[in-house]
Amino acid sequence: MTVPDYRLINMANSNSDMISLRAPLARAATILDRSLFSKKLELAAATVKDPRNISKYRKQLEKGNELLRLDRLDSCRTDPKSSNLKCLLLRPGVKADTPTTWGPVFQEGIKTGELDVVPYELQLDYDYWSYLDVMTSILPEELHVEIPVGFNTAGHVAHLNLKEQYLPYKKIIAEVILDKNPKITTVINKVDDVGGNSVFRTFAYEVLCGPEDMNVEVKENDCVFQFDYSKVYWNSKLEPEHTRLIGMFKPGEVVADVMAGIGPFAVPAGRKGVFVFANDMNPESYKYLNAAVQKNKVQQYVRPYNMDGRKFIQEAVHQVYDASKKGEGAVIKPKQSRSKPQNPPPQPKHIPIPPTISHFVMNLPASAYTFVNHYKGIYSGHEELFEPHTSAKLPMVHVHCFALKSDDEVPLNDILERIYAEIGVRFKLGDADKQGEMTIYNVRDVAPKKRMFCASFRIPPEFDVTVTEMDMSMPACLTILHDRDRYPIHAVQAFTNPASLRPTCSRCKADKALSKELPRRLSYIWCT
Repeated sequence: MTVPDYRLINMANSNSDMISLRAPLARAATILDRSLFSKKLELAAATVKDPRNISKYRKQLEKGNELLRLDRLDSCRTDPKSSNLKCLLLRPGVKADTPTTWGPVFQEGIKTGELDVVPYELQLDYDYWSYLDVMTSILPEELHVEIPVGFNTAGHVAHLNLKEQYLPYKKIIAEVILDKNPKITTVINKVDDVGGNSVFRTFAYEVLCGPEDMNVEVKENDCVFQFDYSKVYWNSKLEPEHTRLIGMFKPGEVVADVMAGIGPFAVPAGRKGVFVFANDMNPESYKYLNAAVQKNKVQQYVRPYNMDGRKFIQEAVHQVYDASKKGEGAVIKPKQSRSKPQNPPPQPKHIPIPPTISHFVMNLPASAYTFVNHYKGIYSGHEELFEPHTSAKLPMVHVHCFALKSDDEVPLNDILERIYAEIGVRFKLGDADKQGEMTIYNVRDVAPKKRMFCASFRIPPEFDVTVTEMDMSMPACLTILHDRDRYPIHAVQAFTNPASLRPTCSRCKADKALSKELPRRLSYIWCT
């Protein structure tokens, strides 16, 4: 093992007088030896004889660049000769027995008798050094460019995704993370992609350090969630996105969360007074979603479901409408002052569930965009529930998706094209609240060349009709063949002689243009 190398660098310049102390080198270490990170510095210190002068001399010495300044280190210490006094550590190079090394502020304090000089031995051990300090000392220089510094957390669990070149050091990395993060007790490393072996976005992992305890508790947006991290999906880095979308929801509205997980959107929205019909296909997520609803006392606002998201899109529309017709909602009891009770007491307030959904949330970025064709016709026959008959607008859909990381509009146009390919309606970038426009929000980088986005748009009126209704406006020579399983609510037209059909028609050029604006999963065939 390399002999420890202690280096002290004076970073003094026009912008900073901070001293940078590098950790001892411990190259080629296969185990973490914390004793290697002990270091003694021989310094001088200014004893402040009157405690009332500590603040004055700390400021003056710091301004004159005479004070020791180290990250994570307080320069004011107990005097080594008298426990009743304090001393201020002076910068390296100042020697207690060499007055020519003293700065002008210190010299003046000595002359006035307010300061005294004392040698000081500063002891730094492993606890002083940061995670990055330690890893820079241990890892070979060629691995310094991408030292693993970021990781997801779920309660007491730190979740790493180490690149191959760092795997030989995985145990040491985990130990140092554990040492430098008091709230972390278990460190794991992902060994395959999220969802690689599961449709529920769970992943295989190995425990690098600490007990294999995956039952965690996390707090987000003033809500508490308890779950088994190995059985459900949770990403602490998505909290800003959860908060952003929740901020769009208004109290009294209805939100349908199609891929709700354990409820990071649904439960905080419920606390806000938003009615949330929350679904997840994973039975474990459904179990912990129910638990979160109970623990955070949002039973009146959040209703959990456990089914395929495609089915839920249709089901939620009917469930919300039926609940509204039955007069269901939340009953709020006004708070009373114990010191000044009202007589008669105020009556409970009933907040009704509206008949329509205001927002659909689809947080499954790998495939959520393939679900959007299932919004077709969800309010067909209930047009009177929306503008211009009422003040309600057609639902806003928020679709999370992955795309190329780029500073131009290439990924945005790619998302626009993907949505168009699914529903056959073109959008342009703009204000999602306006019909025909889509807002695409950059959520976060997930890989060097990959970003997560959220595409938001309102269901277009022309999209919210059934196949049968569209057929009425089409010439007889246009026949639609339909997939009964994927689109069970739509009519299917049968043609008696499929052999006489071909994919183009010279008599229907206008209608061929129309067909390009319709969902690609419908097959449009013209007769001969």
